[in-house]
Amino acid sequence: MAQSVVLDRHPSGPVQPSDFRLVEHAAPELKAGGFITRNRVLSLDAGFRQWMGVDAGDDYLPGMQLDQPVQSIVLGEVIQSAHPDYPPGAFVSARAAWEEFSALDGSDLCSPLQVAADLPITEYMSTLGPTGITAWIGLIDIAQARAGDVVVISAAGGAVGTIAAQLAKELGCTSVGLTSTAAKARWLVDTVGYEHAISRDLHPDLPQALRQTVPQGVDVFFDNVGGATLDAVMGHLNEGARIALCGAIAQYESRVESLTNTWQMITKRARMQGYMFSDYADDFPRIMQALESRLRDGTVQTFIQAYQGIDRTAQAFCDMMSGRSHGKCLVVLD
Repeated sequence: MAQSVVLDRHPSGPVQPSDFRLVEHAAPELKAGGFITRNRVLSLDAGFRQWMGVDAGDDYLPGMQLDQPVQSIVLGEVIQSAHPDYPPGAFVSARAAWEEFSALDGSDLCSPLQVAADLPITEYMSTLGPTGITAWIGLIDIAQARAGDVVVISAAGGAVGTIAAQLAKELGCTSVGLTSTAAKARWLVDTVGYEHAISRDLHPDLPQALRQTVPQGVDVFFDNVGGATLDAVMGHLNEGARIALCGAIAQYESRVESLTNTWQMITKRARMQGYMFSDYADDFPRIMQALESRLRDGTVQTFIQAYQGIDRTAQAFCDMMSGRSHGKCLVVLD
């Protein structure tokens, strides 16, 4: 027998543990040309909330259906295989679900992993996985951050934000983190390495806080939030500024907020680009190699909040969405 976490109801507003249900069922059977993984780590990512609502679904992913396992990026170990590229004992990263075992065929962001014996496997769902890759693409490939830039990062204490800040520091940028609480802002500066942090509870007027904190303006905005936060930063851009649109947490659980500072994009000759990390699959080996070297020399540190056991998955996801977790939120299954 095996366990999975299914969508029990489509969330309305902030997600709740009761929106999910832990179920027990028969383990998946091996199919011709496929393989079965025993999942070791589940990656919890805020973006998947977008596909949980009623009538969700778009050109990128279909909406999640009731009584079906919740979609997720997972790290699994192959235990049975009829696929030559995925022999038993191999590790794999794939877009699967909140489940103990997955039946896969090598598609849907599935790729074999060369796991270093001296690194925790959780690194391959954080700095050396989708989190680190997403941070690298947004900050370096899209925003093209460089020495001397003022880099502002929203959802700064989350998985991607903590990695992006450290990469910005290595480049010689001044980093400013936008977060929810004063306690988290202190953690961003004292532990993660941001030069400045602005918390929503102490500084509800974000435009004023930006003018006080970085009066010289913003060169790069790494945005994970959208809405009013994006609008405020757009009003404080320097000429030639670059905005990388990584996420839009503000609209996952509430109405879409309008933007009023788009004229600034014109007068400041700014550039704004959205992206999905999966579009850069051919670059994954290059980026992972670059991140591993930084992880090993201490330039980048991984911040993980790990929950143990599949029965903690729903609570872990809700903690992440509400901002109660720090760094990368994971569920470890063994």
